[in-house]
Amino acid sequence: MSLHVVSAVSNSSLLQPGFSLLNFDGHVFFFGQKGWPKRSCPTGVFFLDIKKNELKMKPAAFSKDSCYLPPLRYPALCTLRGNAESDEYQYIIHGGKTPNNDLSDKIYVMSLVNKNSKKTTFQCIEKDLGGDVPEARYGHTINVVHSRGKSMSVIFGGRSYIPLAQRTTEKWNSVVDCLPSVFLVDFEFGCCTSYILPELQDGLSFHVSVARNDTIYILGGHSLQNNLRSPSLYKIKVDLPLGSPAVTCTILPGGISVSSAIVTQTSDTEFVLVGGYQSDNQKRLVCNTIVLEDNKIEIVERASPDWTPDIKHCRMWFGCDMGKGSVLLGIPGPNKQLISDANYFYILRCKGAEEDKEEERTAQICSQTSTEDPGDSTPFEDSEEFCFSAEANSFDLDDTDTYNEDDEEDESETGYWITCSASCNIDINTWVPFYSTELNKPAMILCSSGAGHWVHAQCMDLSETMLLRLSEANVKYFCNEHVDLNKGLQTPKKVVHLKKQPMKPLRKKTTMKLTTPTKKSFLRRLFE
Repeated sequence: MSLHVVSAVSNSSLLQPGFSLLNFDGHVFFFGQKGWPKRSCPTGVFFLDIKKNELKMKPAAFSKDSCYLPPLRYPALCTLRGNAESDEYQYIIHGGKTPNNDLSDKIYVMSLVNKNSKKTTFQCIEKDLGGDVPEARYGHTINVVHSRGKSMSVIFGGRSYIPLAQRTTEKWNSVVDCLPSVFLVDFEFGCCTSYILPELQDGLSFHVSVARNDTIYILGGHSLQNNLRSPSLYKIKVDLPLGSPAVTCTILPGGISVSSAIVTQTSDTEFVLVGGYQSDNQKRLVCNTIVLEDNKIEIVERASPDWTPDIKHCRMWFGCDMGKGSVLLGIPGPNKQLISDANYFYILRCKGAEEDKEEERTAQICSQTSTEDPGDSTPFEDSEEFCFSAEANSFDLDDTDTYNEDDEEDESETGYWITCSASCNIDINTWVPFYSTELNKPAMILCSSGAGHWVHAQCMDLSETMLLRLSEANVKYFCNEHVDLNKGLQTPKKVVHLKKQPMKPLRKKTTMKLTTPTKKSFLRRLFE
């Protein structure tokens, strides 16, 4: 195993814990950025151009028949092949967190349509599912099993928000472990079936799963209920006869107590387990080799790489499998650094020295283009984290090279490609300007309900005059879905009740009690 420093780069706020990497034919693509996609790369998918441990990010495109794929962090990810021997494959993406901190319950299938020296194009399709559809979640796993000539996907674990009926102001964003159910997903017919197995008693999140043929092995993971990292090793076997599938679970010895570990495949039967945490405050610096052969599993400790002092002493680390036995690892940068959310990155190659050299040569050959200027690589500085070249002036042009985040507005908090309400009709594929002030994105306004969220002014039926008036005035705005709720939560203003004076009658008989002197004077005037 060898550890290589990725030359430090800048403008890396997109790369945060929970991102994913896709490997298509040796080319690595980044998915799951922090914040919503920007104009220079509306897909949020980037090609990682790595040469001599220097990295550039180049925007990737989606085909016209693709659906919109939001950036999802901590989703479940795996490859889907037509059959076990097929060379063509797709990626399945399920669940995950959106930049609005919502959880997704959708499932997408991504395939590579075109890859050339200038542009990479993907097709992304959302699959409609029926039956026992898994609830929205993150930190779970998805695998594909093959049995009797058929294939199915298996979803397990993860976390979700507590039910709406149990939410309070203090616990609105509290999460719980999902029920320990095993979901079988049939992509051919689009149906899901859930199974409750007695061996699986606790819900697990951020566990590790590896699959071969009709068997999935699950190890590690964290349980919120008892705050433990399970040392159990579960073997889930899926049989797909002509009738109903049969799912069984067996508990095996030799598990590993770890969470958030990374697994990369080095050969057809061999995997390497890297990273993770063995407790809340302690990283797991030990690496393991996992061998799957003849319907059995073997886990042995292997020599760890020469971890740098920065990796050893940092409190947290994160990363993802790059494919082909390589892992991208990230650690936080110094707190004194001027760059916000700055991280340092390393590439860990888990194959042998000769295989590493061959892999590196192949990657360099794949990355070379006949029209590329060898002098356009910006030198990297140690005080920075990621380097995005400033050559991408327009995403749609054929000469698009690298992503330039400096030219973008900070839209990480607004996220204008969102579903702002149940009746939201803004579509990234068909949106056209509605207000005269709109140029590159729909007009939005902040709803002050709760922690605040952004909604499209067009979906709120706001006229342009009213939108401008609200944007200039220092007043709170509540969207159509929260305006009634806000009124109900307001404390009624104290009303001062005025004392009602009795009405005077038209004629009032007055009785006067006269004193003696007054009476005499009255009589005197009467007889004079």
